[in-house]
Amino acid sequence: MSAKDEILGRVRHGVAKDDFAGRRAAAVASLANAGRGPQPSMAGNLAERFRLKAESLSSTVAVVARREDAPAAVAAYLAAHGIGQQAVVTSDVACLDWASSALQVAARAAEDADLVGISGCFCGVAETGTLMLLSGPETPATVSLLPETHIALVDVSRIVATMEDAFALLRAERGSLPRAVNFISGPSRTGDIEQTIVLGAHGPCRVHLILVGAGAVAP
Repeated sequence: MSAKDEILGRVRHGVAKDDFAGRRAAAVASLANAGRGPQPSMAGNLAERFRLKAESLSSTVAVVARREDAPAAVAAYLAAHGIGQQAVVTSDVACLDWASSALQVAARAAEDADLVGISGCFCGVAETGTLMLLSGPETPATVSLLPETHIALVDVSRIVATMEDAFALLRAERGSLPRAVNFISGPSRTGDIEQTIVLGAHGPCRVHLILVGAGAVAP
């Protein structure tokens, strides 16, 4: 018998114990009834807290009243940085009138040559200024991870206080986890070389957030 066969045999023997079903049920119940640990108190406007935290992580933030105003805000940002007028978008934001702002967008997964990716997000976390994105056929993760510039539309109504609230919202609305959940807190960075922070080391070097809704606070 090989070492591999011996190890797998032990695993099979272990999961085949008579009390396996009971132990599994106890583990599931424990997860379902787990209490929440200490969390910060966040009185006041969650959108403002989210904006301040996001900016502290080197994201930039713009505010629009309506989702329909987002293309113009994106065009203004791209023009200000001389990035161009082409982008890939996730399907959840592809329906916006991008052409009216002279933007050329393609709803597909990002490729190496794409410089700008535009996405929505499942929710924002005010505690840390973090985006929660769910992967799926309509929301490929490459749009937010591969291009040098990532622009995200964040509905103010979907900003929650803590990470625990974000997972609670995910369980309530989706039931089960998607293949991947990505948390984005500003541009990618590294401090590997002489402990000097460098942005864009492993992903986007720019993250621009557009807060959408009447509850947003203008920067």
